[in-house]
Amino acid sequence: MASHGPACFSPPQPKWHHSWKKSSSTAPKRSAKASSNSETLFDYAAKKDRVAAIDVRMAEADFWTSQEKAQATVEERKSLTSIIAPLAEAIKRSDDLSAMIEMASEDPSFAADVPGEVAALETLVEQLKLKALLNGRHDAAGAILTINARDGGTDANDWAEMMLRMYTLWAQKNGYSVELLERQDNEEAGITHAALAVRGPMAYGYLRGETGMHRLVRISPFNAEGKRQTSFAAIDVSPEIADSFVVEINDDDVREDVFRASGAGGQHVNKTSSAIRLTHAPSGIVVQCQSERSQHKNRATAWKMLRARLVRQEEEKREAAEAAKYQQQAKVGFGSQIRNYFLHPDQRVKDARTKYQQGNFNAVLNGDIQGFLDAVLRWRAGQPVADDGEE
Repeated sequence: MASHGPACFSPPQPKWHHSWKKSSSTAPKRSAKASSNSETLFDYAAKKDRVAAIDVRMAEADFWTSQEKAQATVEERKSLTSIIAPLAEAIKRSDDLSAMIEMASEDPSFAADVPGEVAALETLVEQLKLKALLNGRHDAAGAILTINARDGGTDANDWAEMMLRMYTLWAQKNGYSVELLERQDNEEAGITHAALAVRGPMAYGYLRGETGMHRLVRISPFNAEGKRQTSFAAIDVSPEIADSFVVEINDDDVREDVFRASGAGGQHVNKTSSAIRLTHAPSGIVVQCQSERSQHKNRATAWKMLRARLVRQEEEKREAAEAAKYQQQAKVGFGSQIRNYFLHPDQRVKDARTKYQQGNFNAVLNGDIQGFLDAVLRWRAGQPVADDGEE
């Protein structure tokens, strides 16, 4: 999928406050120049033209000849629309607010509606500010998210499955499509490993900050003595790269292993060697897929995962180099502990990087993680982050 992430954006800031009084001698007006600048900085006209061109292409009879290219084009349109629609709404509301303030200076009955309109516009502007932070090279792409149970025994396997459910629910609640690429069940409970593709506007941009170690503290349901258990699950997020995107891989550097699939899946998984494991020697990256009955499909998925991981690795190197240039600590790191989930002695979830926290543990596990994702976006951009006030 081609990436069309937004350029750096400074949205038109409302100059009106809730304390506005109708006695003001001059009604504030939206600056046409400021609006024009924000539209230009956000490539508003270019994005509208691109959507129009896509609409023409989608209307052509042969559009769906190549399913992958067609789907990539549809996803590109969704990403562009996710920027264009709120920006257009903000510009319209800004114009309406200017008109309302002018009318309020002549008719006091309009004054009561001004604070509400200001609040609505400020909310839109804040949303656009966040979207403007999704400006990475691959932020508009889909995301391939892998989950691995780490230390903690069966509790860690159970925790990994809870994480899989959490991300799936978040994706579904936000209109993203989810495809389970790989799942390895643990014999007693939970999973050992899983990989899923999340597709939709800015999926990778939002999820990339989830890479790292997630720690759960709770009373173990698998311990008869009711002892407190600490479990870990490792998350890695890579951009889903279209086949048209060039990733240089020397075939001689990749070892392919074919083996029999294991775990849930019926008798078939033990009868044929359909599972594929790819090992990239220079980077040490290992990926595998056994979710399909077809060896060919598993191989194609494994290569897609390998390409995504290599692109992610290069992205991490660029970020580390940029951080070193400014003598900063790189704000990425697979394996670093990034978030703590507490069920004992109290219930809360707190991000170790941003310090953002939520007190409703169950809501978070049911997919309410957008606050954490937004906080990481601000943190990456060097902006202050406050928690939600819950303890």
